[in-house]
Amino acid sequence: MPSAKARPSAHLPAASAALAALRAAIAPLYRAPEAERLAALVPDARLDAAGRARVEVQAKALLADLRKAGSEGWVEQFLQEYSLTTEEGVALLSLAEAYLRVPDTITAAELVRDKLGRADWKAHKGASDSVLVNSATLGLILARSLMDEEAGTLKKLVARLGEPAILKAVATAMQMMGEAFVLGRDIEEALKRADRGGSAAFRHSFDMLGEAAKTAADADRYLQAYVDAIEVIGKSEGGKGEMHARDSISVKLSAIHPRYETGQDYRCVPELIERTLRLARLAKLHGIGLTIDAEEAERLEMSLDIIAAVAADPDLAGWDGLGMAVQAYQRRAPAVVAWVNQLGLDTGRRITVRLVKGAYWDTEIKRAQERGQPSYPLFTRKPATDVSYLACAKAMLASPGIYPAFATHNALTVATILDWAGDRRDFEFQRLHGMGAGLYERIIAEKGVSARVYAPVGGYRDLLAYLVRRLLENGANTSFVHQIADDSISDDELLADPVAIVEAAGLQPHSRIPTPMDLYAPERRNSAGLDLTDRAFVDGLVADMAKVWAKSHAAAPLIGGKTVNGAAEPVVDPADTSRTVGTVVEASVADVQRAIGLAAAAQHGWSLRPVEERAAVLETMADLMERDRVELMALAIREAGKSIPDALAEVREAVDFCRYYAVRARETFAPVPLPGPTGERNELTLAGRGVFAAISPWNFPLAIFLGQVAAALVAGNSVVAKPAPQTPLIAFAAAKLLLEAGVPGDVFHLVPGGPAAGQALTEDIRTHGVVFTGSTATARRIAKTLLEDERRPLVPLIAETGGLNAMIVDSTALPEQVVNDVIISAFQSAGQRCSALRLLCLQEDIADKVLEMLQGAMAELTLGDPGKIETDIGPVIDEAARDNLNGHIEANRSKVLHQLALPAGTEKGTFVAPTVIGLDRVEDLTREWFGPVLHVVTWKAGELDKLVARINASGYGLTMGLHSRIGEAAETVRANAKVGNLYVNRSMIGAVVGVQPFGGEGLSGTGPKAGGPHYLARFAVERTLSVDTTSAGGNATLLSLED
Repeated sequence: MPSAKARPSAHLPAASAALAALRAAIAPLYRAPEAERLAALVPDARLDAAGRARVEVQAKALLADLRKAGSEGWVEQFLQEYSLTTEEGVALLSLAEAYLRVPDTITAAELVRDKLGRADWKAHKGASDSVLVNSATLGLILARSLMDEEAGTLKKLVARLGEPAILKAVATAMQMMGEAFVLGRDIEEALKRADRGGSAAFRHSFDMLGEAAKTAADADRYLQAYVDAIEVIGKSEGGKGEMHARDSISVKLSAIHPRYETGQDYRCVPELIERTLRLARLAKLHGIGLTIDAEEAERLEMSLDIIAAVAADPDLAGWDGLGMAVQAYQRRAPAVVAWVNQLGLDTGRRITVRLVKGAYWDTEIKRAQERGQPSYPLFTRKPATDVSYLACAKAMLASPGIYPAFATHNALTVATILDWAGDRRDFEFQRLHGMGAGLYERIIAEKGVSARVYAPVGGYRDLLAYLVRRLLENGANTSFVHQIADDSISDDELLADPVAIVEAAGLQPHSRIPTPMDLYAPERRNSAGLDLTDRAFVDGLVADMAKVWAKSHAAAPLIGGKTVNGAAEPVVDPADTSRTVGTVVEASVADVQRAIGLAAAAQHGWSLRPVEERAAVLETMADLMERDRVELMALAIREAGKSIPDALAEVREAVDFCRYYAVRARETFAPVPLPGPTGERNELTLAGRGVFAAISPWNFPLAIFLGQVAAALVAGNSVVAKPAPQTPLIAFAAAKLLLEAGVPGDVFHLVPGGPAAGQALTEDIRTHGVVFTGSTATARRIAKTLLEDERRPLVPLIAETGGLNAMIVDSTALPEQVVNDVIISAFQSAGQRCSALRLLCLQEDIADKVLEMLQGAMAELTLGDPGKIETDIGPVIDEAARDNLNGHIEANRSKVLHQLALPAGTEKGTFVAPTVIGLDRVEDLTREWFGPVLHVVTWKAGELDKLVARINASGYGLTMGLHSRIGEAAETVRANAKVGNLYVNRSMIGAVVGVQPFGGEGLSGTGPKAGGPHYLARFAVERTLSVDTTSAGGNATLLSLED
């Protein structure tokens, strides 16, 4: 378990005033408006007429040679034929990503059959200019034919005889493709393969491949690989030439630390400084350079802290080998270049800057959308990134503290930089291994410019993620490398001036990429997130929440718009039960009955209000919650034990519910004209049912509470809401906001309390509907109660209950991704989500490997005070929950595969140590254990159908996860799994309103799904109106028809 440490700033050297000022200028540009950033960059990227003419001549000469030479090898030609714009290209990408890690032949054959059988290989027959590519296409056609399950008897016989040979051939092909992009399986092999002869005298920057470390063991393994590589490279170079003429090493920080995350900066920054210093000192000793690779945008500030500390180390004085990559697609890139230059000046060295376009563009776009950020951290148009690249390049050439290294395969960019550089040669170009050799061989020969190959090194296990990224880059139809080989794209199009392109677009962002806030436009606005990756912002947020925590909060029944007085009971913090968060006055049975009476009297008038008015109230409520976000988050943290990210997600979900149901209500409750005979008007409308009881749980004390209430209200019902007894404070805060938003006090009532209040609410025959989230047993009792009194009409129960949620993992899955999603699904929110993973089903061929990695990843989790950003897992809700879970763990002590130790500081809270329990059979898990306890079973390859049937047999059907690269497996599970929500190759929690409507079937709920298009109708009655429009004496409409 990691121990608490000081904030990163305590470990950093003092910066000069100039350096500090330049560093302070970076953060405000993180998500600065795209047009504003481009306006600042265009002047530096613009060429005058004479310069443009010179550059075009040079670029066209380079382009002509490249097109004349054609693709450089069969792999490049193969990728051109099977680009990602084709179904076949996507199939090959999926096959390349997964095949080499599959250990068993049964699954390997299923994967190959799935990928080869889903595409039209015959369409590519003879289409390439390459004999090798056409031969490969024939092989793919034959392979599909042999592995076709629907073939005749003879073909099936051939398939059985030929399948092993096909699998061997596929493995060989995937290895050959990997070798085209990876220089060697280890550093020794890479050095042997490095091309140093003739005119192509490339130097190399070796990158030790690997996924981001998930465990301390992974990080140590990658660190040792870097150490070994530096020593081998150093001995190979033997002190030849000056520093920048030698081979170098590139280091990925996420590979040498398992928690290189902004929330863990208190720990990872000082530890990474120490690890990077070790590598840098070794690189200095051997006389080679070391460059820190760029990763996701949210990690930039941490990487700058680490680089600044390394640069200031006295042991590295006089060493010009330190470098870092800068991503031109980031809106902060030019400011980072300025900062690096000053850092170089301050530390008396030239720091190498490898300027790249950026490799995480798609990930950054999705992440910003999911997190509800105000904008993106990068440019949304490729020409805008090109403008940024040129502006940064010009700045680098003018920076004495920087040794420029331009990583590009774009002929126009190369020609522009050469023109700006003039006779200077104190810089270099860089290319990826397997790409761009022809371009740079000519430049080296004719211009005397240095060029370096970014050369990945690693075994087949480690190359997969890198290979996919390179295939994506090569296959993207906007890639310069891809476009060169496309004869339909003219030279002028390829060499179009990016400045002219962005100016023609008015410097505006991409028109088909909405801002994160407009993701659901024009229907509704996305809920606003907060930037929890910004250290300064988070510190301010915590300080603001501390002011809320310092207050004593009170909750009480809210009936008829007024609070009810009574004896108050304390509400305690589950992270520290000696800490009182506030007090609650619970509703008596008489209070509940009075609330129902007032609600029944007010419901008809509320239902007659236009749906537009009711919807507008919900939208106002959404805005008020965003206004009071800090208070609501603070209450969720202290009252429900939620972590800071979970508390933010809670508020966002509540906001999304209000806006989504407002949109759906306008649509669902609009009168529907119906067809019929002439002279008659027929219309269907919906109306509220009456008084709805809303009974919500403690695990989502704002989102589910408000989702229930908002749906019932906008449907025209009055509502009496009973929150969970553990979390009345946040419900009371939300209730007050509802009244402020415009809900009449006699239409909505809050009755905090326990089982007695709930029973009074459901037994009263004036309650015409119940919406409930909780246990299956309680839902059964409510259903029975609703049927007991014969005077009561048949009323709906909308119940969302628990589940024995399983995740199925086959051997095509990426273990690192599986472990990440298991940690999130099983342990986030202390496992207290309805959707949380309870049963992990691992294919036996990979079970040991995944469990070992899972154990290592669990060891990196931080348990403790949920009010600290570094906390991953907080407490369970109360002592009863803790004792229940611990009892289950102790009853299965002999089956415990791994359990974390509770750290110091958790003694006063209701914490449960995250635990993994091995089971023999799926059937051994007979009930839901609501907490951080994961159960594991194994299954045999080829028995997926049986496994799904056994999971179905439990009767529960809430969520299920599947990790597989086999499309047919996903289709099989989707067709047969009786679950409400199926998640493929992702975590199983975090359903988004309107995107993943949530709710189960069987023992897991009645439906319809919350946050879905069918939800509101269940809160309403349907009424048909039929009017004879001829009753006044004739059908005027029919008689007046014109021919």
